Amino acid sequence: MYKKILVPLDGSGFAEMALRHARAIAECFDSEVIMVRVMVSPFTLVSPEMVLAGDEEQMQLLRQHAELYLKGRKGEVCQEGIKCRAIVLEGPIARTIVDFAESEGVDIIVMSTHGRSGLDRWVFGSVAEKVIRAASCPVLLIPAKE
Repeated sequence: MYKKILVPLDGSGFAEMALRHARAIAECFDSEVIMVRVMVSPFTLVSPEMVLAGDEEQMQLLRQHAELYLKGRKGEVCQEGIKCRAIVLEGPIARTIVDFAESEGVDIIVMSTHGRSGLDRWVFGSVAEKVIRAASCPVLLIPAKE
């Protein structure tokens, strides 16, 4: 039923809570876990139209950090005998997750919420909410717990 499981990770402990659930599903269905980390240039948060000097160097450093992080998570998952891949993507976070899921034929997206509310939620938005609204496959949300 769930042959491909997509797990978006951002490096936080909250996001990694979803990985535990994805691993359990993968064991039950002999699934592949695909971990992704979506990079967004910090400069686009300030001004998406403005190209700033150093943006490419900063993105390269962010990419290296993301690849190293995913390599570690991939090692943990693969060590359990679960098929897995780890991919770094770039773009608007929610849209990139949804587009990737569709292009890969993902059967389910397993992700955590970050438990933001109030001003933080208004400023940063809810990636999980945007993914649920746009995804064509089921989305399993793992609530953030301190």
